[in-house]
Amino acid sequence: MNILTLENIEKNYSERKLFDQASFYLQEGEKVGIIGINGTGKSTLLRMMAGEEEPDKGRVVYANHVVVRMLPQQPVFATGATVIQAVLGTQAVSGDEKSHWEDLHTKHADGVTSEAQNMDRFALEAEHVDVDHFTREAQAKQMLSELGITDFDVPVGTLSGGLKKRVAIVSALLSEADILLMDEPTNHLDGQTSQWLENYLKQYRGAVVLVTHDRYFLDSVVNRIVEIDKGQMYSYDANYAGFLELKAAREDMEDASERKRQSILRVELEWVKRGARARTTKQKARLERYEELKSRRAPIRDGSVELSSISSRMGRTTVELHHVSKGYDRTLFSDFNYIFLKGDRIGFVGENGCGKTTMMKLIAGIIKPDTGEVVVGQTVKIGYYSQEWENDPSAGIAYMDPQARVIDYIRDTAEYVRTKDGLVSASSMLDKFLFPPQEQYARIEKLSGGEKKRLNLLRVLMEAPNVLILDEPTNDLDIQTLTILEDYLDSFDGIVIVVSHDRYFLDRVTKRLFVFEPCGIRQFEGNYSDYALVREMEGAAVASSADASAGKTGEGKGSKGSAAGNGQAAVGDDSVGVSEPVSKAEERARQGRAHATKVKFTYKEQKDWDTIEDQIAALEEKIGSLEGQIAANAKDFVKLNELMKEKEQAEAQLEERMERWMYLQEKYDEITASRE
Repeated sequence: MNILTLENIEKNYSERKLFDQASFYLQEGEKVGIIGINGTGKSTLLRMMAGEEEPDKGRVVYANHVVVRMLPQQPVFATGATVIQAVLGTQAVSGDEKSHWEDLHTKHADGVTSEAQNMDRFALEAEHVDVDHFTREAQAKQMLSELGITDFDVPVGTLSGGLKKRVAIVSALLSEADILLMDEPTNHLDGQTSQWLENYLKQYRGAVVLVTHDRYFLDSVVNRIVEIDKGQMYSYDANYAGFLELKAAREDMEDASERKRQSILRVELEWVKRGARARTTKQKARLERYEELKSRRAPIRDGSVELSSISSRMGRTTVELHHVSKGYDRTLFSDFNYIFLKGDRIGFVGENGCGKTTMMKLIAGIIKPDTGEVVVGQTVKIGYYSQEWENDPSAGIAYMDPQARVIDYIRDTAEYVRTKDGLVSASSMLDKFLFPPQEQYARIEKLSGGEKKRLNLLRVLMEAPNVLILDEPTNDLDIQTLTILEDYLDSFDGIVIVVSHDRYFLDRVTKRLFVFEPCGIRQFEGNYSDYALVREMEGAAVASSADASAGKTGEGKGSKGSAAGNGQAAVGDDSVGVSEPVSKAEERARQGRAHATKVKFTYKEQKDWDTIEDQIAALEEKIGSLEGQIAANAKDFVKLNELMKEKEQAEAQLEERMERWMYLQEKYDEITASRE
């Protein structure tokens, strides 16, 4: 059943046309993801669906009795409202009122209906007290607790941005809306909360329309993608991975149609040049066909953010942290040591408020440690991309004057910047970063939130840093910009330090993680998916240990107090404490280093497993190099023959290595399964 339709809508902002005779429909129970580059009108579309804005032309049609709820990017709460009031959207009922209502409910259920009691009931109804209020309040408290919020009476205005977002999400989910609109719901959420929301929305009965940059989230939740492009909306019945394939197919068809149009135009143009005149009906129709083909617009492709690597030379000393500690009302981290190496790709992960941004500001020199020292090499040039803009002009790059022009904001850094392609002007850099010349003299206040983020990122990169610190770079940036940023970081010569809750971005960019935990900062080698897998294995091992401990009797096992002491000693600093002794095998499984008891690698297999991926990568690189040489020596038949033979040998070696890898991977899976 169709529950929402936008018919032939048009919407303009100053000189920019966001929608041009565009249409959208929504079926009952659908999960739709809206994507498009920054500034194309994604948030505007949601506001029109919510009735907060009207289209300039066209109409928005709802099915009867449809309830729509909007979760904005920046939630706004009533002044002085507590967490529970913000979630329920009402003033909290006092304990006395609750007891009185429960007493009345019991008496009416028992059939006791005196006149006084009926008056009480009518009074309650007159005061519009929702009979389901207490059920909803219990649900709200349960959901808030699952998201780590246990103080329900604290003023919501005192919470951090991440906690405010959680409160707004619970409020939206409890609204029982037929259509739930969500604008960047994963912004400011940590990985665990994003996973919780992802799982909840999969089971959500109503229709969901969301705007998000989180590609894993889109892949998991939505069953249709709608892309906003050049004022039109294109629908794809697929998740994000399927959308990429379907869009490529659509663009291929458009390109084929354009080639056919150009071919017909050339033929018709020759006919016109021969002096054809519209003296007959057939000739007149042919001329009209020619004019129609000539006036038809060719498909327009988006430009892409293209940047050659920009960085400064780095000396031997980079950034060193020696016994640093920092805290405010509580200690965030203490006695932390690390020396950043050239080429490091570091990710900081952890729950909201655990100190990730504080650590970044400490590295950037914005704040000082309580104890310890931060040593920064003389040649180190730090570029810090902040997740929040500052209102103080002294904040430097983090301050964006709303009255300044786009090009002047970039020129404040440099008129020209040196890249691998030579000197490039500020205007050319803006053009590469999807700010065409006609938009470069617009004021910053006219830009969308995502466009401001993209502009700020460009200025950070134009500083030519060799240590790049990115604090939540994925918030508000469109997927296309994120993809190009990921490619840029691949060729970046310096150190990259990232705080992000975008699991895809962390997988793509980082090679080492620092996990901020209550017991300290834990170093992990690998990307986020590797870490999530190990964390799942650790949780399973701890649960298995707890189950085994629960089944044991206390006879001959010593006192409970001594067992707890032994358990803590066995676990160490990097694991969750348990209350019973942990066997060595379980400890090794929790740390991800145990060999299987029934299945294990031989010495040669283990040696191959440790090196085979590097061997495959080297062979693929060699084949790619040979293909380039073959193309360059196409006319030198002697050399060409040698290169072809060498390529065949490399391909045979690659095939053998791939078969070996598949065998080892299957055995590794068996080993992993036996651990469980």
